[in-house]
Amino acid sequence: MICRHCRSRLTDVFLDLGRTPPSNAYLSEAALSEPETAYPLRVFVCNHCRLVQTEDYADADELFSPHYAYFSSTTKSWLDHAACYAAMISERFALSDESFVIEVASNDGYLLRNFVDAAIPCLGIEPTDSTAAAAEALGIPVLRKFFGEALGRELAERGRRADLVCGNNVYAHVPDINDFTRGLAAVLKPEGVVTLEFPHLLRLIEQCQFDTVYHEHFSYLSLAVVERIFAAAGLRLFDVEELPTHGGSLRVYGCLAAAGHSTSPAVAEVLAAERRHGLDTDAPYAAFQSRADAVRDGLLSFLHDAKRTGKTVAGYGAAAKGNTLLNYARVTRDLLPFICDAAPSKQGLFMPGSHIPILPPSALFDRRPDFVLILPWNIAAEARAQLEPLAAAGTRFVTAVPTLTVF
Repeated sequence: MICRHCRSRLTDVFLDLGRTPPSNAYLSEAALSEPETAYPLRVFVCNHCRLVQTEDYADADELFSPHYAYFSSTTKSWLDHAACYAAMISERFALSDESFVIEVASNDGYLLRNFVDAAIPCLGIEPTDSTAAAAEALGIPVLRKFFGEALGRELAERGRRADLVCGNNVYAHVPDINDFTRGLAAVLKPEGVVTLEFPHLLRLIEQCQFDTVYHEHFSYLSLAVVERIFAAAGLRLFDVEELPTHGGSLRVYGCLAAAGHSTSPAVAEVLAAERRHGLDTDAPYAAFQSRADAVRDGLLSFLHDAKRTGKTVAGYGAAAKGNTLLNYARVTRDLLPFICDAAPSKQGLFMPGSHIPILPPSALFDRRPDFVLILPWNIAAEARAQLEPLAAAGTRFVTAVPTLTVF
């Protein structure tokens, strides 16, 4: 395999999680008796440009099917995050009814609804039919295509250059990151701005967030690597913010190389922090596998101890990161009988690989388990607050990453 950015040959394995099905390929009951496709989930680090990336196996259309089950609006904290961003970015760059905003991977309209409400013209680009339909029901225009250089140029030729292009948690999901970035450059107005949010590789390594690795994530990004990819596409990185979302993310701001936006000192500060933690060296990558193994072993010890002592455990949050964790640890229904999720699109289905059933949250109140394993640890506080009556009755809560925590 060669690097997705610099085309160097990849030889250094960062993490090997064995064979797993795509993490959002939830199963119907009928599908449980059919063969299930699983791919190797192995991650390399390029020893030339330092892009961390999954090994190529699955095509994008296999990972993002018309029945893709992730809807961004399910999580209130994420809706609040999107609303705050829309208000901030509109004020900072004086967006108005004469501006044009494009969101790449607009999902179910969780973000663009705020621009519609503010009468700022916008367009969502979203290849997944189920989520695109939800956005269109909110009055958001959606183009049902994958984004790349060809589409960026097509939109520009049709006079649809953007004042703002935003993409939240999509940059890591694109198989051809160079083509995608050239598309961003192609569709921008001369002084237009692109903002991208993605989990920060530095935080992934620091906090052993290996469960954020799955097939739909093709890349794991540091600011230094993003700056390099931007520059190759004619974009300049001019600002960055560190965010608490998804266990620690970056929001980067880019513009065309000749645009007049001044560069914030924050860029140099984050780059310096990455160097201090050795992201430009081999050390943090070489040590990561053993740390992931320790998290897996800690979870299995907890689940086996609970079963041996007659304690009941249920899961909460049928998230992609939960599927990575459960499949890597080979957790099945005898250790975790069911998982609850607030998204109706997942209820009644089964987790890929582990085949654990997904039930509505009401099942937790009906069965009152001794422990609830919160799989999306990044929203553990929100989940704990939603399940407060269980806590009052004695249920305790558990997260597995970065180390097993019972609270």
